[in-house]
Amino acid sequence: MVMTDAFAGRERSRHMGELKRGPNRWDVYLEVQPDAELGAVRGRIHFVGTTETSHKATGWVFLEWQEQDIVERFGEFSAVELLQFVEAIPG
Repeated sequence: MVMTDAFAGRERSRHMGELKRGPNRWDVYLEVQPDAELGAVRGRIHFVGTTETSHKATGWVFLEWQEQDIVERFGEFSAVELLQFVEAIPG
């Protein structure tokens, strides 16, 4: 199985780890994007699976003053919570 990490927003993302459940496997990326209007940074999570079409993303679930704040908030999620995110996203 070949993993692909090509998705919209990849250039603003960092690889945060890997999730596995049974035969399913996802690389997890945290995308951040400055919001100049608010003077803040938005963040969302991408789950990239084992096929080119296996990509899921949350909405913009983080809004913080700095990118580091988003990274710290992401770190508060457990693997179980991340699995719940990916399983709740249609597709």
